[in-house]
Amino acid sequence: MKGVALRINPRATIVDITHEIPPGDIRAGAFALAASWRFFPKGTVHVAVVDPGVGSERKAIVVQMESHFFVGPDNGVLSCVLARTTPVERIHLIENSRYWLKPLSHTFHGRDIFAPVAARLSRGVPIQKFGPRLKDIERLSWPEPETTGKRITGEVIYIDRFGNAITNIEIKSIAEANRAAARVFLRGKLLCGIGPLYGSVQEGRPVGVFGSSGFLEIAINGGNAARQLRIKPGTPIAVKYQ
Repeated sequence: MKGVALRINPRATIVDITHEIPPGDIRAGAFALAASWRFFPKGTVHVAVVDPGVGSERKAIVVQMESHFFVGPDNGVLSCVLARTTPVERIHLIENSRYWLKPLSHTFHGRDIFAPVAARLSRGVPIQKFGPRLKDIERLSWPEPETTGKRITGEVIYIDRFGNAITNIEIKSIAEANRAAARVFLRGKLLCGIGPLYGSVQEGRPVGVFGSSGFLEIAINGGNAARQLRIKPGTPIAVKYQ
């Protein structure tokens, strides 16, 4: 993919966000993109390829939002970005084969479709050149936390490379004054409190931390929370505060 992009735009700066998304895990890819895109400069073209349906009838799309572009399969991998930011300006199908690599592989559209389109966007090719306009994209069913009184019920949505379990409970859902007394429950049992950093507890102990993504993480200081606590995406988490 990088080789194809650089052949089209030798001056392109290519930055890897991650290559550690579990194979076929569209939700994990969507979260990683949503957590990182805003830190890139204006004009960045983001390519997200988590594509278990490659070669099928799923659409290929390019999205323009503010001053960023997003290129990828229309399977939900772009939907978290679109759900939590300013309105989309344009969505277009990628149907103009003039901009594809030839011959087209049925198993590697990242190389043959998405990378060439992204490179041409970076060279100023207008988005409408790639295909007709689309009204909307496929969206993941994203779990929203529920608040009852002073209890928030959510779930794990992502496991990072350190084994930290990131939940869908956002930092804004608990006032700063209430965080020190808040308690985290795993599978209905008290697990830990919430601290400002991983080192808030002794090594080997669990702790809740609002991490860089703005969501509550379940971590073990110096350990792998997902493995040690048998946590995976979808595992229920609750927070109680006073």
